[in-house]
Amino acid sequence: MSLQAAVLWEAGQPWQIEDLVLDAPQRGEVKVELAASGLCHSDEHVRDGSVPVGLLPLIGGHEGAGVVTAIGPGVTSVEVGDHVALAFIPACGRCRPCARGQSSICDLGAHLLEGYQVADGTARHHVGGQDAGILCLLGTFSSQTVVNEASCIKITKDIPLDKAALVGCGVTTGWGSAVYAAGVSAGETVVVLGMGGVGCGAVQGAALAGARHVVVVDPSPFKREQAKIFGATHTAATIDEALPLVQELTWGYLADKVLITIAVADGSIIAPAMSLVAKGGVCVHVSVGDITQTEVSMSLFDLTAMRKTLKGAWFGNANVRFDIPHLLRLYMEGDLKLDEMITRTYTLDQVNVGYQDMLNAENVRGLITY
Repeated sequence: MSLQAAVLWEAGQPWQIEDLVLDAPQRGEVKVELAASGLCHSDEHVRDGSVPVGLLPLIGGHEGAGVVTAIGPGVTSVEVGDHVALAFIPACGRCRPCARGQSSICDLGAHLLEGYQVADGTARHHVGGQDAGILCLLGTFSSQTVVNEASCIKITKDIPLDKAALVGCGVTTGWGSAVYAAGVSAGETVVVLGMGGVGCGAVQGAALAGARHVVVVDPSPFKREQAKIFGATHTAATIDEALPLVQELTWGYLADKVLITIAVADGSIIAPAMSLVAKGGVCVHVSVGDITQTEVSMSLFDLTAMRKTLKGAWFGNANVRFDIPHLLRLYMEGDLKLDEMITRTYTLDQVNVGYQDMLNAENVRGLITY
């Protein structure tokens, strides 16, 4: 069958809308008719070339949810008609990390940027007579896609699919970074650097965990104002502005937890971020930057003498098959704000407009709807 997809032909170029030919699902694969796709900054990292991919042309998109319309041989966890959220990191349930409750680093994640189907290394998506890769094994910048069963999380049919799309990456990454990676607990002071989709999830995670103060640092007045909707108690435009504020709030103690969720990671952010961390506190780095960057600036004496911890988090250290349904339950019970995250919706042919709005700091999260 033929449909359309947003395709990247060359790094640095805009997304192009192309006719897509989609094959039937093979062994272990699932065909999904999508309701929506989130516009995550990670797709922009791929488009601008800071995160290289293994196969071009490439169909973007890695936040999606929809209805199963066909299954291949051997699929057992879903059936036709089921509603599913797609996880940007697959969870096989059998590898060592999955067996240890660390499905966010499932061994299948090694294939995220290769573009082909993970089961056999071939393509189900084709544009312009060529095999097309799919970002993060998903390719949600198309109203239909074929994915591996390991990427499908069955959800109840009462959950709005456009909202379910958001938990496949950004929301869960931010929420888990606060709750799991940072281990925020009641009464603590938390600083979140960056108020995009991931930062929004981090703010909500910190607030739900019982943080006394949640300080959001973002240069955008719009995003600072939006942060208050999701649980921020205070905001600042810069780290320099945030430092005296946090000192005042904590009687000089500083922040128990600092979460770095800025749009583009850079090694120069670590030292100022760590300056906000209290003795014995934790700084969690969540952002994605240029894959070739290896230099970081920070005080090693401060790290040691103040017993500070700097750690990374991938998908918020969440467990895919537990936390996606868990967060959607919180949403359905009114404890997690997803409707309010969606600043604007777009059609597929407006994908470049959506990303420009993101770069202009005009969205918390943009959403393509089908």
